[in-house]
Amino acid sequence: MITLYGFPNSRSQRVAWTLEELGLEYEYRSVDMMAGEGQGEEHLTRHPDGKVPVLEDGELVLFESLAICRYLAEHYGEASGLLPASPVERAQVDQWLSFVISELEQPLWTQGKHKFALPRERRVPTVLPTAAWEFQRAMGALQRQFDGQAWLVGGQFTLADLFVGHTLSWGVRFKNRLPLALEAYRERCISRPALARAAEREKSVAEAS
Repeated sequence: MITLYGFPNSRSQRVAWTLEELGLEYEYRSVDMMAGEGQGEEHLTRHPDGKVPVLEDGELVLFESLAICRYLAEHYGEASGLLPASPVERAQVDQWLSFVISELEQPLWTQGKHKFALPRERRVPTVLPTAAWEFQRAMGALQRQFDGQAWLVGGQFTLADLFVGHTLSWGVRFKNRLPLALEAYRERCISRPALARAAEREKSVAEAS
């Protein structure tokens, strides 16, 4: 049985989205990060820093959304297209996944930390304009390789699109402006039924907890 520990609108949504794209059965367990449940002794045995997502698949326990989604797509998704069969295209997916984690997401997480995630005494509002500038710079780099008119790799939706689309949505939520082509691409990504199912699962479990 696959179990996902998550919190709505966090990186755990990427994992729920991947699980839904793959059509896998899973249990979603909400960890109320705002109430400090992540730092409880039980959850710290799953994630050493008390964060989400965490995936349990039999004896395997994994944290970090990229590692989890990559594992799911490789282990269960041979026919899904989330990871292409071609070694070249698979390397291109990994290229974009690395770009998301190292370049596109980081300035957004800086904004998130200094707006709400860090303790108030640790927040430095003066870094916010620089973080917004860094995000725009990363989008410029994205546009130099991708015009937003198709999918990132091989003409089909892959994990690369899932991660980029999710991260661009974070950018919109943090009031960053997207170029029109990338906004249209983001809308194509987030209109997928699997994401709607994932968001509903997260919401319903959190509300019932």
